[in-house]
Amino acid sequence: MNTHTAEKKKPVRVWVDGCFDMMHYGHANALRQAKAMGDYLVVGVHSDAEIEKNKGPTVMREEERYAAVAACKWVDQVVPNAPYNTTVEILREYDIDFCVHGDDITTMADGTDCYQAVKDAGLYRECKRTQGVSTTELVGRMLLMTRDHHKRRMSAGASSLSSFNSEDLGSFSAGIRRTTISHFLPTSKRIVQFSEGREPRDTDKVVYVDGTFDLFHVGHIEFLKRAKALGDFLVVGVHDDQTVNAIKGANHPLMNLHERALSVLACKYVDEVIIGAPYSVSEDVLNKEYKMDVVAHGNTHSEPDLDGTDPYELPKQRGIYVEINNPNSTITTGGIIDRIIENRFVFEERQRRKNAKALLEAEKEVAERHAKRNIAVAAK
Repeated sequence: MNTHTAEKKKPVRVWVDGCFDMMHYGHANALRQAKAMGDYLVVGVHSDAEIEKNKGPTVMREEERYAAVAACKWVDQVVPNAPYNTTVEILREYDIDFCVHGDDITTMADGTDCYQAVKDAGLYRECKRTQGVSTTELVGRMLLMTRDHHKRRMSAGASSLSSFNSEDLGSFSAGIRRTTISHFLPTSKRIVQFSEGREPRDTDKVVYVDGTFDLFHVGHIEFLKRAKALGDFLVVGVHDDQTVNAIKGANHPLMNLHERALSVLACKYVDEVIIGAPYSVSEDVLNKEYKMDVVAHGNTHSEPDLDGTDPYELPKQRGIYVEINNPNSTITTGGIIDRIIENRFVFEERQRRKNAKALLEAEKEVAERHAKRNIAVAAK
């Protein structure tokens, strides 16, 4: 009898930290890449006070940011109030094998590299930064709004920011990062990376919800959590840009269809997404891809379809419609936009500070790349 037993392999514990303000698909993609490098992902989230000191005011409050990170399907543990300067000591405290950050430099208020200590200790790895999205970018989109413009309705199919000229579009993010209509170029690869690919079992109760899910936030997350609790498999329909603009008017949506779909797909309560779902729940939605057992909607007002009909008329007739009471329904996309507009001058100053800091960080990135290249040449 062989008495030798294989020693159980220790799970690789990975650390990522950040602000995660207005948690978006770029954040989620960094967390996905970090999780793929190990087995257990610990995410440190900085406090409002630390971010204010080093970066400027946040849009989302710290408890909202902690909850948003915890809802990401690649995250195993959240560490609130993580230090802005990542230290070897914090990694040891949580038994971390290495830290992961994007391929861009992040600096403290005094200009020093936040990750220099873990880089020097050989505990640092990089993931690829997602181009075309950042919290600064999203704040810039919202700063383009005025109260009058936010209330103005537009024709169906028009670009949500079409009334601004190119000077306006760049005015809040000068230099290397320029605020414009979304830079995001959707690819099937990214959708696949975010998808689980799981199919419902024959015995699963399938739940369907739909919406815009613009500026994905904790109100959305709590709604999806409660929707998932109604069954076993949650399908989320995300409406296309033209439909959202025609129904809601003004600047909506701030994020395009694929940006919004990726944010929803990154949520741990979601099993599948219908990209460009019809505004009214149709026979095709109920039976074509999956047989929907429940159709749910939040306890918020639902706008009628363009023809004046109730978008949930069919599921109500079939007796499968359920209304979800959401205690976080007070946190809305409109409310987040109002936070920016009501504190417009504070956030304009934040953008200016961020842009100046970004230029310094870009210079450091260039210097670091040159240093790495020189070391590689010398080693040959």
